[in-house]
Amino acid sequence: MKVLVRAVGKMRDRRLESVCQEYVDRARRHLPVAIEEVESDADLLRNLPAGAEIVALEPGGDRWTTAEFIKYLEQRMVQGARAIVFLIGGSDGLAPATVKAAKKRLSLSPLTLPHRLARVILCEQIYRALSALRGEPYNK
Repeated sequence: MKVLVRAVGKMRDRRLESVCQEYVDRARRHLPVAIEEVESDADLLRNLPAGAEIVALEPGGDRWTTAEFIKYLEQRMVQGARAIVFLIGGSDGLAPATVKAAKKRLSLSPLTLPHRLARVILCEQIYRALSALRGEPYNK
């Protein structure tokens, strides 16, 4: 299974980009994980991996605990999912049509987060979940 984080806009803050990339690099020890930056919301759904399950990050989405996030990834791995794509919109969020195309809707917090910080949090949770599934101590 492949995990893809697709986000609108470039990560302009080098410090946030570095932290995000560190989590992605760590997660890649377990599964193929990638971040793709696109120009606009319209580009988020273009050229997705075949059979990808889409998860839209948006304020009205489900609020998962870390344990629920781990369970979600584990279930997809067991069921043989080919890819999971997490979509992060720009400063205006995701377009309604993009949210509608998603199988799941996920809210990272009831707080309003900058979209670039949301990317870092998501990458950390992906790494945490994969570490937990491997029985590594990071999750503790």
